[in-house]
Amino acid sequence: MTSTDSAQISAKAPAKAAAKDPWDLPDVSGLVVGVLGGTGPQGKGLAHRLARAGQKVIIGSRAAERARAAAEELGHGVEGADNAETARRSDVVIVAVPWDGHGETLESLRGELAGKLVVDCVNPLGFDKKGAYALTPEEGSAAEQAAALLPDSRVTAAFHHLSAVLLQDPEIEEIDTDVMVLGEERADVEIVQALAGRIPGMRGVFAGRLRNAHQVEALVANLISVNRRYKAHAGLRLTDL
Repeated sequence: MTSTDSAQISAKAPAKAAAKDPWDLPDVSGLVVGVLGGTGPQGKGLAHRLARAGQKVIIGSRAAERARAAAEELGHGVEGADNAETARRSDVVIVAVPWDGHGETLESLRGELAGKLVVDCVNPLGFDKKGAYALTPEEGSAAEQAAALLPDSRVTAAFHHLSAVLLQDPEIEEIDTDVMVLGEERADVEIVQALAGRIPGMRGVFAGRLRNAHQVEALVANLISVNRRYKAHAGLRLTDL
């Protein structure tokens, strides 16, 4: 083969696509975010932060009246509804219900959550006189339980390590922390990363597939121990990123 032939072949070969920038995230400003368990500390705090950032937020509760009262308290255009209506009206649904009601709640909303992007932030924990400790669900983690119960939904996991106290404090402008995001599809993970990044001070970081969710959920027990010892509201920062 002559050098001319080689040049012609090279010219015909398609150029290799550039690697995708991992920090090139989608615009999620137009998505409606629902928060199941939005009247509890974690859910209410997340709703507050996302709404302050300009996101349209609906908080859900088993009792619509309770959800509407919490939404009115939050302001920033937040609406309240029962869990089923919240799921139906939302593009992205954050699950922030107590662990002991996690499975029952999701199973009852399987139809309403079909086709939705679900973000599970539930931490299966037990407490005794020694403090908090991690529980291991039969499925491996709360997120994997959600995936098993919601076969027609796109399940991710995120927002586990955030202090409800900081989230709800209106005097705090920024929360200096990273949010570890887990999921099976890159596009879904990037939507959740982008939502985290809407909150000042936060950054969403891909942290693996759902099979790795257990250790992320379990780490909350360690953070509770840190916060009790040092009277703090510690979060996580990942270095060299």
